[in-house]
Parts: sequence; structure tokens; C-alpha cells
Amino acid sequence: MSHPPQFAADGRLDHLLTLDGLDAGQVNGLLERAEQMLPHAHSGTALRGRHAGRTLCTLFFEASTRTRSSFQLAATRLGMDVLNFDVATSSTKKGESALDTLKTIEAMGVDVFVIRHASDGAVAELAAGANPGTHVINAGDGRAAHPTQGLLDMLTLRQHKGADLSALKVLVAGDLLHSRVARSDLHALRALGCGEIRVCGPANLLPDADTLRGCRVIAGFDEAVRGVDVAIMLRLQRERMEQGLVASLEDYFRDYGLDPRRLALAAPDAIVMHPGPMNRGIEIDGAVADGPQSRVLAQVANGLPVRMAVIDALLS
Repeated sequence: MSHPPQFAADGRLDHLLTLDGLDAGQVNGLLERAEQMLPHAHSGTALRGRHAGRTLCTLFFEASTRTRSSFQLAATRLGMDVLNFDVATSSTKKGESALDTLKTIEAMGVDVFVIRHASDGAVAELAAGANPGTHVINAGDGRAAHPTQGLLDMLTLRQHKGADLSALKVLVAGDLLHSRVARSDLHALRALGCGEIRVCGPANLLPDADTLRGCRVIAGFDEAVRGVDVAIMLRLQRERMEQGLVASLEDYFRDYGLDPRRLALAAPDAIVMHPGPMNRGIEIDGAVADGPQSRVLAQVANGLPVRMAVIDALLS
């Protein structure tokens, strides 16, 4: 899948469409910028003048709670005006194309578009149609990519396991086939030199070999969890799958659900992550989701500094 160039010739970030192709220096640069934003992410007004007068539009063609709210707050912390596009009441219902919608809003002086779309590659196509100087952030397109989620997951790893991932065993488990988060996490883990990337899920919910390059595919979930430092659990995306890919939710939890017994097989200081929303009792037990090793809410909190960092990198 082709994308417009994400970096300008001088190294500045122009769009953030995918983590695929970013090197360790580029990923770490964004994470270090996020660490600088962290003291100002959840309170205070110290950065309200940083991008005052600039405008960000959340252009979401799919529903979202965490990502959209996080971008709204991130832009506000940086002093930006925020325009929230509601597709349910927009002219797209009258047949207007997504690109015409973007161009119409762009003409009002929007500097940054944060776009979510149901189709793979749709955000890159919209970025290609934007004017020079307009920046696009992919907030999730189909199964393809969710780069800011990948970055906030890496920031969470960095906070709890250090910046050097070379000795870590990281498991990504569940419905990888339909997960844009899984793809962005795998891109980032490879770029940062993770020691061992394990994947586990039903055979019919695993993606193609290229997506899994560099990964150790393990069929049995108990074996996959054993000794890992990090378990990233993925939501079973029933809304994206054809009927019959999962025999029953009870069988799925039995075979691939992370419960306290399985978590005890991991390293003693292992952490558990999940991009949300969680299906409790399907891919993760409530006792694990709310337990002392869970970093799910830390991930949500890290969305703010990461998205502030990406916006700042685009506008600086």
C-alpha cells in the first residue's frame, strides 16, 4: 500500500499515516517528544500558547471514544481550536465524497486533520489530496494502521520496561487479522529492536506472513504466555469478521483468554496491555484487566502526551 511521504526532505514530519517504514530514531524521537509533553498533558496551561491560532479537525467516519477524545484534549492543551466533524449529520449523507468533505473544511483554515476511516488506505488517499502545508494524522483506517496507538503502546513499554527492548519478550495475542493496532505495534516493535515478538491467536484470525515477519508464531496460548515480559491482548472484532470465524465466545475465552492462571505463567513482573475497548470474559478476564499488572489505563493516559507530540512535530 503506497502512502504520501510522511517526512519532508529536511526530516520534518509532514503526515503520520503509518509506523511502517519508520526507523528507530524516528520512533524514539516521537517518544522522547511525548516524554517532554508528559508533565503538561493532564493539567496546566503552560503550553496553551504553543500553537494558539492553529486549528485541528477530527474527521471521523467511524465511531470512536478514546482516540477522538484524546486528540481533542491534546490539541486543547497546545492552545489549538478544535473542530469536531460529525459524519452522522454531514453532507456525506447526501453523497459528498470524503475528499470533497476534507477540501471543504480545509478551505476554512484547518491546519491538521485527524482522520478515522473504515477502509484500508483511505486516510493516505485523503492526505494525498490535501494542500501543501495541511497535515494529516491517521486515527485508524480499516485493518491497516493506527500509528498513535502504536506509539502510546511503545511509550507505556518504555515507562515500565525501559527504552531498550532488546531483551524483552512481547506477546501480541488474539484477533490479529482484523487489528490495525496489532499492525502498528508490530511495526514499532520491529523498529525498536524488540528481542522476541510472539504472536498467538486462532489460525483463521492470523494475518499474512508479511505482516508477521520477524515474529514467532505460537499455536498454544499457554506456551505463548510462558515467560513473556509484556502481553498485549487484542479485542475480538466481531463487527469486522465474517460469521463462523469463532465457534463460540466461550470456546475463544477457554483457548485464548488471559486469566489469572495464564498470567502466572508469564514473567513475575510482566505487564498486561489492551488497546480497548475490552471484551471482558472474551479476550481478558476482569481480574486481569483490573489487576496490579494491568497497564490499560496507563495506555489511555499516555495517549495525550503522544498525540500532543505528534501534533507538535507536525506544526513545529
